[in-house]
Amino acid sequence: MEVIRLEGIHKTYSDSGVPVHALRGIDLSIAQGEFTVIAGPSGSGKTTLLNIAGALDTPTEGNVFFTGEDIGEKSRNEVASIRLEKLGFVFQAYNLIPVLTAMENIEFTMMLLGIDEKSRHERARQIMRELDIAQLADKRPNEMSGGQQQRVAVARAIVNNPSIILADEPTANLDSETGATLLDLMQQMNREHKLTFVFSSHDQHVIDRAQRLILLRDGVIEQDESL
Repeated sequence: MEVIRLEGIHKTYSDSGVPVHALRGIDLSIAQGEFTVIAGPSGSGKTTLLNIAGALDTPTEGNVFFTGEDIGEKSRNEVASIRLEKLGFVFQAYNLIPVLTAMENIEFTMMLLGIDEKSRHERARQIMRELDIAQLADKRPNEMSGGQQQRVAVARAIVNNPSIILADEPTANLDSETGATLLDLMQQMNREHKLTFVFSSHDQHVIDRAQRLILLRDGVIEQDESL
């Protein structure tokens, strides 16, 4: 089943009045269950592409479809609901809420969706056990290592059983061993729960795990192959 489809995506920014063409006509489809890496040098458009795929940014030109529906035809509230209910995000900087514990960070999205406290606790504890972070339940981000924070961020991203998880350079701030452990966990989630992952990364360790590799250069897809 197709989760996301991008058609004719262009993105142009203005830098002091000078147009910068970040994406130049991207056509891309992501199917359920994929473990895809979008790779390329800095400035190739990886993060911009991921942000547009995740409805965090809008294209200058082109259409974004989520499970067959055109995002561009939906209201801001409808798009926000799709992000909340159907998309999971993992960022390079973790983006945990500093004043909340690990458990509260993981439960936050469920709370926004109005899920009752008992169900939130049960689901959060289940995910924390799967990711081996149950011992962090009452710790705040400043009491965790980078690897622990990123595991909490992954737990928060997957706790609602999203249709797709978008991960922007998720290992960039981690040492190689911690990054490898995190990738092992993500691959396990992909295999066991059929979760769809799309990464943007220039980390060779991430690229080596790809089942599908998309190489981006100067805002265009230079290569797209299944491995």
